[in-house]
Amino acid sequence: MLAKSSFNHLITICVFSTMSVTALAQEDQAEEGIELSPTPLLDQALDQAPSADDIAKALADPNSVLGTLNFNLDHITYKGDLPGASDQSATRLTFQPIFPYPISGTSNFYLRPAVPVVISQDVPTAGGFENKGVELGDISFDAALGKSFPGGYVVVGGVVGTLPTATDDALGLDQWLLGPEVAFAKVSKWGVLGLLVSHQWDVAGEDDFSTSITAGQYFYVFNLSDGWQISATPTFSYNHEAASGQEPWTLPVGVGVSKTTILGGKPWKFGLQYWQYVKQADAFGPDWQVRFTVTRVVSLPWGN
Repeated sequence: MLAKSSFNHLITICVFSTMSVTALAQEDQAEEGIELSPTPLLDQALDQAPSADDIAKALADPNSVLGTLNFNLDHITYKGDLPGASDQSATRLTFQPIFPYPISGTSNFYLRPAVPVVISQDVPTAGGFENKGVELGDISFDAALGKSFPGGYVVVGGVVGTLPTATDDALGLDQWLLGPEVAFAKVSKWGVLGLLVSHQWDVAGEDDFSTSITAGQYFYVFNLSDGWQISATPTFSYNHEAASGQEPWTLPVGVGVSKTTILGGKPWKFGLQYWQYVKQADAFGPDWQVRFTVTRVVSLPWGN
């Protein structure tokens, strides 16, 4: 019952979020248009303003030159061996700005913070479960260099980290994490396939336990038409410090759809994904997840 109530609340948030950003876009019409610099994805200069389809394809490129403001609204349900685990859920909103800095015609530098706001989270306690209200979670970030190669191949490499910013100890690790990341992708006319892998260790903070997590994201995009795409970006992890006999993998299978459109002369992208977890911690882990995304394409501080 709790999961159903939270899910209905999520749908309400999604509807009002869509209405709000649409109204905001229609009010803002004075800003100059977005330009798409030549990339392996767009191998010739555009003679006119880019269409929603052009922008959708450019956004799918892991080495995109477009600046974006990204909002991910997630609703997660749980399962596990703990009594009552299947009645628990969480709702989170994550904000991630991305402002690529061009190094050359085929290379970009990225600094991408991800700021999570926990709207509601059921956490296990000694007496069962406790629901946490609106709190800030641990902020993560990555600093990486992306390079596009002939044939549509893209390589991204850099460092990833997590900061102990959670305003409630139950919602964070109270540790500083740091490690490497690398991504590979193939960009084609039909879409994109790619894989991102990172590893983080605790380097400071709480020393009562150790953290060693390999994480990542597999992503795919199949271009349709008029800005429509079949796409998903499920994230996975492997906990090297999992207790003996406990499942170390958290692994979902995901599917989704997205639509890029021009509202008030400005590019926006809306998406909806469903993830079904096939691996999770035995005691308490995610069962399924719905993600609603809103992306606003913006001009870069150093030029379009």
